[in-house]
Amino acid sequence: MSDEEAQKPLTDLLAPASIRLDAVAADRDDAIRQAGAALIEAGAVDPSYVDAMVEREYSVSTYVGEGVAIPHGTLAGKDAVTDDAIVVLRFPAGVDWGGNVVSVAVGIAAKGNGHIALLSQLATVLLDPEKAAALRDATSADAVYELLASDEDDE
Repeated sequence: MSDEEAQKPLTDLLAPASIRLDAVAADRDDAIRQAGAALIEAGAVDPSYVDAMVEREYSVSTYVGEGVAIPHGTLAGKDAVTDDAIVVLRFPAGVDWGGNVVSVAVGIAAKGNGHIALLSQLATVLLDPEKAAALRDATSADAVYELLASDEDDE
């Protein structure tokens, strides 16, 4: 994977159909499976990746703070990734994520070692309290794009 691919803007990896602002989940695993289903629908992964996402959660929590989790697959699951992509699911009622309340789950899939670059890019947005709050309150796909693009403008 080239540096150019690793630095692809977040907004280029997010299809409008991959933004779901009124999601409801019974629990953390349900939320992860919904993020995985969105990645499948985006054409980024095959179904086995969803199990790798759930498996990852049992070894290391993907909760990052500010009401945000970034579910992604294990290293073993990377072979199930066909294209780099992100999906954004907002859970207005919140989801219990191992004792933390998650309002936004950003599912990611990346080929090779691209997930590290993706996580780094996302962290700059999602760990900013103001941007995380704006994402938790987003009511339109345009608002989500603006928040993710704001990181690109900052560089």
